[in-house]
Amino acid sequence: MTEATALPPGSVVVTESHLGRFTQTVRTGSHTFAADEPASAGGLDMGPGPYDLLLAALGSCTAMTLRMYAERKGWALDNVEVRLRHGREHARDCAECGDAPTVVDVIGRDIVIEGDLDEAQRRRLMEIAGHCPVHRTLTGIIRVETRLVEGA
Repeated sequence: MTEATALPPGSVVVTESHLGRFTQTVRTGSHTFAADEPASAGGLDMGPGPYDLLLAALGSCTAMTLRMYAERKGWALDNVEVRLRHGREHARDCAECGDAPTVVDVIGRDIVIEGDLDEAQRRRLMEIAGHCPVHRTLTGIIRVETRLVEGA
């Protein structure tokens, strides 16, 4: 696939850039940017890492969803800020885990809502945050189908 080839909606192409050990070139529609690991993990830190991109997807989708909802309702939402973090913790209660130690990925999401909104509106916006499409994808059943494709 050449640089000029348009990608269909919902498609992303990631290619090694060969600038660094882990540096990747990411193409999405008309956007191209770098992804990389931080220097502490052996990368050149030329772009966000994989989990940074995952958190950015959730955060941007959350903010966009809240903006769309508030505009549709005519609410005075001045600004939305979404702060995210990713970590792992050992699962304490897992009926299907057996004796194997299990690690659970945990995403923390703090939402700052600014504007002339009453408590009911703020509560509703917090409910709506759980309905953003990326949130639903991450908390739903995900199936990744992987296949080997011959190179160009």
